Amino acid sequence: MLPVRSNQSNGDGLHKASKGSASATGASGTSGGAAGSQTPEGAGRLNMLLSYGGWRSDSWAERLPCLLQPMGVRAWRVDSGRDAARLLQSGSPFHIAVVDLRLPLDRSPAGEGTKERMEEGGSRLLELLARLPDPPPTIVVKASRTQRDDARELAEALRRGVFTVVDRPVDLELMLELFRRILRRHYEDRWPGG
Repeated sequence: MLPVRSNQSNGDGLHKASKGSASATGASGTSGGAAGSQTPEGAGRLNMLLSYGGWRSDSWAERLPCLLQPMGVRAWRVDSGRDAARLLQSGSPFHIAVVDLRLPLDRSPAGEGTKERMEEGGSRLLELLARLPDPPPTIVVKASRTQRDDARELAEALRRGVFTVVDRPVDLELMLELFRRILRRHYEDRWPGG
């Protein structure tokens, strides 16, 4: 279990846990899991692991869980590769994963570390997901670069078995459509465990 030090709500139902813990938004608008627990649980729920490497407060990563929450989707948001690893070690199932390749390995104060160090959390998270006994369908979010870099990143992501790759800036309508396609292809239009 991951300890929760404090939860802060931004007023729209999305709860953001402080450093060192994951946060979740469930169907009730409260942090997911049992009281005091920060591990995904609940048969019939769809658990989504959502990683975001940006620092913008008004981002797709905050709006997506709010749109999916009324349908019973629990979004477990992580801001670093280490937080994601701790959450995956809980052993609870995730049915969909959204991995931002810009995810840092650790959340450190601004200006510390190299660009490579700051971005390696996304790649490590993909490795961890691929090692799971039943890896979830994964959407990868990446920065648009040169054609050569795009082709290399796409080939690497597909080699790791991801469902699709999306360029930044992320379009919410596209994310919702991809979510629908994952449900259709992997879960036959039914909630997992339902």
